[in-house]
Amino acid sequence: MSAILFFRPLFLAERGRFAATLLLALVALGAGVALLGLSGWFLTGASLATAALSFNLFAPSAAVRGLSFLRIAARYGEKLVGHDATLRVLGTIRAWLFHRLMPRVGALRPGLRRGDLVSRLTADVDALDTAFLLAVGPLLGSLLVGAAMVLALAILLPDAALVYAAGWTAATLLVPALFVRASHRGGAAAASVEAAAMLRVACLDTIDGHADIVAFGARPWAEARFTEEARWLGALRKSQGRRAARAGAAIQALAGATLLGTLVLGLRAHGAGEIEGPLMVGLLLAILASFEASAAVMRSVARLAEAEAAARRLREAATGPEAVIEPADPTALPPGGAVAFESVRFGHRADRPVLRNLDLCVPAGAQVAIRGASGAGKSTLLHLLLRLAEPQAGRIRLAGADIAAVRLADLHARVALLEQNAPVFLDTVRGNLLVGRADAGEAELWDALDRARLGDTVRAMPRGLDTELGEGGRTLSAGQARRLGLARVLLSRAAVLALDEPTSGLDREAELAFLRDLRSACAGRTVLLVTHAETEPGFFDRQYRLVDGRLLPDQ
Repeated sequence: MSAILFFRPLFLAERGRFAATLLLALVALGAGVALLGLSGWFLTGASLATAALSFNLFAPSAAVRGLSFLRIAARYGEKLVGHDATLRVLGTIRAWLFHRLMPRVGALRPGLRRGDLVSRLTADVDALDTAFLLAVGPLLGSLLVGAAMVLALAILLPDAALVYAAGWTAATLLVPALFVRASHRGGAAAASVEAAAMLRVACLDTIDGHADIVAFGARPWAEARFTEEARWLGALRKSQGRRAARAGAAIQALAGATLLGTLVLGLRAHGAGEIEGPLMVGLLLAILASFEASAAVMRSVARLAEAEAAARRLREAATGPEAVIEPADPTALPPGGAVAFESVRFGHRADRPVLRNLDLCVPAGAQVAIRGASGAGKSTLLHLLLRLAEPQAGRIRLAGADIAAVRLADLHARVALLEQNAPVFLDTVRGNLLVGRADAGEAELWDALDRARLGDTVRAMPRGLDTELGEGGRTLSAGQARRLGLARVLLSRAAVLALDEPTSGLDREAELAFLRDLRSACAGRTVLLVTHAETEPGFFDRQYRLVDGRLLPDQ
């Protein structure tokens, strides 16, 4: 449980709602046990009455109805309040995890793929709903109901109290503990969570690479890979299901044995005149109802093992090393947009640097294009400017200040990045633009769209800025999606714009139109554009070619 307890502060934020859920669950369980016990006593007593007038039918029947309604209302309230609290906590955990992952994604990238990140943010977080709703709540409820039954038997049928206590303890505590031990042996629960994550990875990889898979005739390979991952997950889930079924059967056997033992002792007490028949029947049915709570605990524990494994994966992602460390004593970032790379060296492998003692000086307001082959290090250069990675030698200055000495928030407010795969979110035009600056007014939104040459297109849309763009911006052409990304960047107050292959995937005519409009759209800001495209004279103040890790003037 240590991994789940790591998230305890986030659960405690909703402790009021969880306390209400627990209270309602106890009321529902208590009403259920009392209902079955009272019904057994009532029906038996009525059948044994020698005359209808000698048995009060009205009070017990009213109590049965009252307990029925109480149980229904409490169960409904428990589900309503419990699910509300759980969904609030899961939303908080997801936001907290996203915040924790942001500075760590770079460091996790070698061993953490996109599908695994998606799995951790969705399925692993969802698994934590078990922590209270399906584990802590039922366990506490079962403990209190069991204790109440032991007390009732100690008063009404003392000989059976010990028998019930032994059977109930074994069903509620021993069997689930053995199940958890069996699940942890060999890492069955962790393997099941990992297998589910790998299945999502395979699914997302196949979707992302669909065009290449079809083009290279690799569909059989992709199908075989996905089938194998699904088969592995299915085998693990079946194994876990068999263990849970055996544990459930053990609980039912214990319930039967406890009921039989209580019946034998009850008949002996009845024969001795120590207990009346209707009361004994009521106690037997109440015992049967109390074991339903034990079965609920077993169902919860069956999922709790996977929740613990999911919590370990979330804790690992949230506490991993940060890609970039904030300076302990940050310096203020002076105003301005001048950029300078001074003898910068960087490589993913020490013996194969991508950038070799690279020097570049870009005055404030200048627009510079850097061309180069794929893999030459163009994108790496921009990532270093944003401190998404650290140079292994040399330094980078912004407005004269070493970026390693300034706060990341200040740096990212000064430098805006437009990547080649800048996403169009499942939102309106307005929502997509406000990612660039949340407090932008409508006039500023239109100004950014007009400068990106997309204003007329949006004005022609059915609802203008409030037009839904669909998933991935499917209602836009590739060129329009790139211009929307540019408008989002222009909307920011950043003095420096870092543009990473913004024309990738566009035809030559759309590419030239985009680059031609870039100069006027970004006027007054420092622009560093990296591209593989051939540019025309006059598009940029200076042009360079990145060759063998160094910048050469591009004539």
